[in-house]
Amino acid sequence: MRYARILTGGRAWWGRVGETDVELLSGSPLRGDPAVVGSVRRDTAHWLPPVVPPVFYAVGLNYPRHIEHAAGLGNPAATVPERPEVGYRANNALTGHRSPIVKPDGLEGRFEAEPELVAVIGRTVRRAGYDEARAAVFGWTIGNDVSARGWQHRDRTFWRSKNSDTFKPMGPWIETDVDALAQTTTLRVNGEQRASFPTGAMVFDPFDYIVEITKHITMRPGDVLWMGAESTCAIAPGDTVEVEIGGIGVLSNPVHLEGNHQS
Repeated sequence: MRYARILTGGRAWWGRVGETDVELLSGSPLRGDPAVVGSVRRDTAHWLPPVVPPVFYAVGLNYPRHIEHAAGLGNPAATVPERPEVGYRANNALTGHRSPIVKPDGLEGRFEAEPELVAVIGRTVRRAGYDEARAAVFGWTIGNDVSARGWQHRDRTFWRSKNSDTFKPMGPWIETDVDALAQTTTLRVNGEQRASFPTGAMVFDPFDYIVEITKHITMRPGDVLWMGAESTCAIAPGDTVEVEIGGIGVLSNPVHLEGNHQS
């Protein structure tokens, strides 16, 4: 099943995505079995981030090849992790499928896309075992971890390099029926493939992270866990960036320069 959030009639709706239509739902599928109350054409849908997470968890340096690449660039933190450790991102950075990534005016240095698998939590869990962690995942979506490397290297934290408005496209929907770790992740810019890698070739998988997180922190329905990327690539205003994960879908976003886009 595919679930999305769309904007129609001036409000956000949960929807169940079909081949041609999106059925509008009376409430969140994370909290029960909502009724169908209408529909809109899929090709005219205004896609929102498929969930607004209570907590936005993000994993870094979780693919061996990414670690090797970062180490080659002189990143002292680029070592293979000995345990799953997680960070956080800001909800204001989220944007939906087909909405623009906005590059801040005057930003210098590398501006990059990172294609990521995203786990969406579907139940409240604390001190989860591995099997319970697997059962806690409601479904999977796609993220693009846009990063401003100049800011990342100059600032003490990732406060703007990872969290600026529109830097975290997510979508287009949540897929509940896929073996996400058996898929391939592909990154394209203007239709040209820039990266492709086995989605599951991680140091630690999503369930390892859920086990570790819930030793200390309760995870709740709607929380998201972004799983890191193996490869990155430069993007620029005028580009269209696509992240595809087999069995889930394609997340596509144009890149605009600040001041030259419409909200």
